[in-house]
Amino acid sequence: MIVPILICLLIFLYFYLNRTRNYWAIRNVKHEPPIPIFGNHFLNCLGWKSMACITTDLYNKYPEEKVVGYFRGPTPELIIRDPEIVRHILNVDFVHFHHRGLARNEEKEFLMKNLFHADGDSWKLLRQRLTPAFTTAKLKAMFPIVIKCAEKLYKIGEAKVNEDGDCDVRDLMARFSTDFIGVCGFGIEMDTINNENSMFRNLGKRVFNRTLKEVVMFALWDLFPFFRKSGYRVVDERIEKTLSGICVSIFEQRNYKPSGRNDFIDLLLELAANGKIVGESIEHRHPDGSPKQTEMDMDLKCLIAQVFVFFAAGFETSSSATSTTLHHLAHNPELQAKIQNEIDQVLSKYDNKLCYDAVAEMSLLDMALKESMRIFPPLGVLQRVCTSKYNIPQLNINLDPGVKIIIPIQALQMDEQYFPNPNKFNLERFTPDELNKRPKYAYLPFGEGPRACIGARLGQMQSLAGLAAVLHKFSVEPGKKTQRKLKINHRLNVIQGVVDGIPLKLKLRDK
Repeated sequence: MIVPILICLLIFLYFYLNRTRNYWAIRNVKHEPPIPIFGNHFLNCLGWKSMACITTDLYNKYPEEKVVGYFRGPTPELIIRDPEIVRHILNVDFVHFHHRGLARNEEKEFLMKNLFHADGDSWKLLRQRLTPAFTTAKLKAMFPIVIKCAEKLYKIGEAKVNEDGDCDVRDLMARFSTDFIGVCGFGIEMDTINNENSMFRNLGKRVFNRTLKEVVMFALWDLFPFFRKSGYRVVDERIEKTLSGICVSIFEQRNYKPSGRNDFIDLLLELAANGKIVGESIEHRHPDGSPKQTEMDMDLKCLIAQVFVFFAAGFETSSSATSTTLHHLAHNPELQAKIQNEIDQVLSKYDNKLCYDAVAEMSLLDMALKESMRIFPPLGVLQRVCTSKYNIPQLNINLDPGVKIIIPIQALQMDEQYFPNPNKFNLERFTPDELNKRPKYAYLPFGEGPRACIGARLGQMQSLAGLAAVLHKFSVEPGKKTQRKLKINHRLNVIQGVVDGIPLKLKLRDK
């Protein structure tokens, strides 16, 4: 009796997992033949190849196509190669693609209530409430915190030079970013720059150090989508407990009211004090087509979830962007010298002190940061989910709700059509003339449209300040362990990372 039941279950499973295998063939979309159970997702499920690398390979394999089909297990996905179609998905027709499709069971993992993972009305109301936290005035108010952290880089840099100059700049900039997030986000001076084993640094490492168990869990969710709303969790419960303990302690110290520190905790408490978030629904409409009203509470768990994403996304993306910028400048000493001269000239007008206005004038440094994020964007792909029936106007291809969209940032930004000689580190790509020559949606390190990164300007400000602090005092050059081509960490999918750090040599500048 058991054998027939097992056979029936296997037959059912086979047909369930292969029910969509002809989805792209019916629509005449070029794609790789899917294999049973895995679709085209086998290498990613094993943690052997990141989505950025997989989509780049497919992007380059079909140079004449505007879109390429893909199967993540049974789920059909569409890789977009054309910037104009990207524009429609991220902006023009956003109402059909407002889901990211990364949401999980929020009751089991409340940290997933954060703005990055939230979908639908939860995302819209959170975005509406959090946007005022990132105005120019708020950023300027935070800048003294940035300066205080940047100045610590001088001491740690001098200590490295006094040893032998060898330095993992990936770790150095992660410690700087974590220190900034600690002060700016939590109001706590953890001194992470001088203490590589600080609680915040260890917490950051744990968030982005994906274990084999987590690789397996993500694979199960990709192959069996119903797992996402199951009782299984991925975020280590210790991370939740640690972060919750820190946040509740700070909230209680401030009596759940803004303290005047102008940090992210203050901003959240100020926003929470405004009560329920009320706004127009993006998911539900009246019979006449007008949006219904919807509301949500910014309760304690919701507040902690926003602190989590501010911490995790803030330190990882900024430290990745700044360390890879230093890596490229170490291999382009003439460009490095030009940027250092610009930093010296700008700071001479401000009594040789970093400030918001000084950093805003460092155009060459800004171009270097942007070029680094072009070659190795912190996010290798963007993901969206079709929420209602949609026809791609440029191709007359009909998409059903649930179909996922992949915007291959890495592939677009390394396409010779938009960036000639793409492997060359070239600041001139970001002059006003060059910017006007290419499609806006071919360069997307922070995304675009209503779901673009809300903290993009804060991240850029922090990154530029950290780079200016390092390059004003030091020069970077290849060291004994430096590798020209960085080794990708394929276990990471949302945020891109490298294996074995970014070792360089620091030298005091001879000015």
